[in-house]
Amino acid sequence: MKRDETKRIYVGSVPMGGGAPVTVQSMCNTDTRDAQATLEQMRRLRAAGCDIIRVAVPDEAAVRALRDIMAQAPMPVVADIHFDHRLAIGAAEAGVDAVRINPGNIGAPERVEAVAAACRARHVPIRIGVNTGSLEKRLLERYGGPTAEALVESAAGEIAALRRAHFEDIALSVKASDVPTAVAAYRLAAERFDCPLHVGVTEAGTSYGGLVNSAVGIGALLMEGIGDTIRVSLTADPAEEVKAGLAILRACGLRKGGVRFVSCPTCGRTRIDLISLAKRVEERVSGLPRDITVAVMGCEVNGPGEAREADFGIAGGKGFGSLFVKGQVVRTRVPEEELLDGLMELIENT
Repeated sequence: MKRDETKRIYVGSVPMGGGAPVTVQSMCNTDTRDAQATLEQMRRLRAAGCDIIRVAVPDEAAVRALRDIMAQAPMPVVADIHFDHRLAIGAAEAGVDAVRINPGNIGAPERVEAVAAACRARHVPIRIGVNTGSLEKRLLERYGGPTAEALVESAAGEIAALRRAHFEDIALSVKASDVPTAVAAYRLAAERFDCPLHVGVTEAGTSYGGLVNSAVGIGALLMEGIGDTIRVSLTADPAEEVKAGLAILRACGLRKGGVRFVSCPTCGRTRIDLISLAKRVEERVSGLPRDITVAVMGCEVNGPGEAREADFGIAGGKGFGSLFVKGQVVRTRVPEEELLDGLMELIENT
């Protein structure tokens, strides 16, 4: 697919925009003032595949902790700022790789200019993070609510303020919890601005509902070529956000590597416990550092064909199954209870 051309900026050493690979972000849910707990979670998220991490900075104590965090952070760190522009300045001085500010609560233009000056002096990019939940009152009144047009107008005002302050290293998000509103807002933003777009559906929900909303919203935009970095916002462990983000990128053909897992829906022809088997196989292979496709199929209709297309596969029968490697049957009539271990042995030894 052809991606929208945006300006390239750098968050630490990670490029964003200008055709750079789409990156995955998450946000720590630790107390930033506890530097060690925050660093431990960062390391876990980095191991899960996170490219850029954001931390909440609610007060001066969090700003002080940032100095210790930045000395050991395993990936670029974005400081999330609301209400108090002085915290953004302090975060820039502490060495963060980017600052996120919210036009709905950061305050008067002179405050934005002060943040821009601090960030410009240290080559720290700024993400303008617009949300339907914190839009300026004047825009809510003008547009009759938190519409896509209101989100983009809020962004336009903040971009203009930063550019008046001679600041150009800008990323942008225009998030809504309503998927159609979010998609419409990002489409408008992509038409109007050249800055990299941080794409997401805010307050998307739990691991199930939030993943569905995010996959629909983020996936639709990515397939149109819109988006330079993504965050899947879930009421869940942040590692689940990273896992979901990587899965969405792979589904859109924007991230290679890792295990691609394929399994069929059950039907009346299935004669093995396919649901349980598929879940166990997916769990066992998900963390493997292999660029492979694994298929678990339930019956003789599509099973052998799909399994042959995979690097490794199972095709079920009546209480047994066949194992495939690179399109070739290597074992037949394997008892159902031995299929998982048999498959894993093939993957590990091939």
